[in-house]
Amino acid sequence: QVQLVESGGGLVQAGGSLRLSCAASGRTFNTYAMGWFRQAPEKERDIVALITWSGTNTYYADSVKGRFTISRDNAKNTVYLQMNSLKPEDTAVYYCAAGGFPQLRAGVSPYWGQGTQVTVSS
Repeated sequence: QVQLVESGGGLVQAGGSLRLSCAASGRTFNTYAMGWFRQAPEKERDIVALITWSGTNTYYADSVKGRFTISRDNAKNTVYLQMNSLKPEDTAVYYCAAGGFPQLRAGVSPYWGQGTQVTVSS
């Protein structure tokens, strides 16, 4: 069992930066791929970025490539999402998830956090 708690969301002006954190409980954190997803009002939840258990491989949605960076610290049971050059269209609730990389790539996970709101003003 893995429990996930996101933090770091908030209100930021366009062009600004935020760093999201997702703290995981459970001894098996470093066996799971991790991912960040987001859901804007009246829209479906979309993948933002994924990272394998080792941190060796990552995946980014086209809309965030070059602006967002996913990383993880297995010693701290934490995954991060550094978000730079934020745009109003990045406004959403951001969720972290844990699971197998193919499952996360398909948007499926048995473990989800409660979400953190990111609002980017123009």
